[in-house]
Amino acid sequence: MRSVVVISGGSRGIGKACVEVFAEAGYDVAFCARNAEQLSARQALLEQRYPAQRFLGMAADVRSANEIRAFAAAVEQKWEKVDVLINNAGAFLPGSVHDEAEGQLMELLELNLMSAYHLSRALIPRMKKTGAGYIINMSSVAGMQAYPAGGSYSISKFALSGFSKALRLELMSFGIRVTTVYPGATYTDSWSGAGLPESRFIPAEELARVLLSFSELSAASVPEDLLIRPLLGDI
Repeated sequence: MRSVVVISGGSRGIGKACVEVFAEAGYDVAFCARNAEQLSARQALLEQRYPAQRFLGMAADVRSANEIRAFAAAVEQKWEKVDVLINNAGAFLPGSVHDEAEGQLMELLELNLMSAYHLSRALIPRMKKTGAGYIINMSSVAGMQAYPAGGSYSISKFALSGFSKALRLELMSFGIRVTTVYPGATYTDSWSGAGLPESRFIPAEELARVLLSFSELSAASVPEDLLIRPLLGDI
């Protein structure tokens, strides 16, 4: 039976790279994002490229607990197990805590923390039932060290890191592994206008391949934390 990976925020950036890399490695892949048309096209392309595998691209606003639960329910209807869950969905909004727009913290907590919270809670029971599973939570270097103009973003990523560490302790006895990932600047569409060469960033596909290699470790070990930065440091 093929392994199954579930990826939130799978339409671009790191999430898109994870969809491609895990599909290439022979996984069945379920992924969600907000653009239904884009997801449908991606699913059709993957099905054409890998006809022996199964795919699910489903539109879901990760700020909505109900839409996340609907995505999880669709996954469980299509597959009997979930081997890997990559909580990748999230967003960055610049600002300082003392003068950013009202509501910015809550918006970033919904995107960067609560999306992972709700999707994990929806799929963990299936992992516990099979006695195995692997959860990868995509934090950020901002979840280790605050920086100017990253106030609520940093808060949300610190919170996600705490959530991930709590899961690690809670789930080890059920055979479920948990890793927190702290990437530095990774080349995605959001950096395309920055005026910096791609070589200054972590390649998204390279990070996805690291996560694939972690997923294929034996159940006897788990990388608890991955800190990865561009060679020349943070931007």
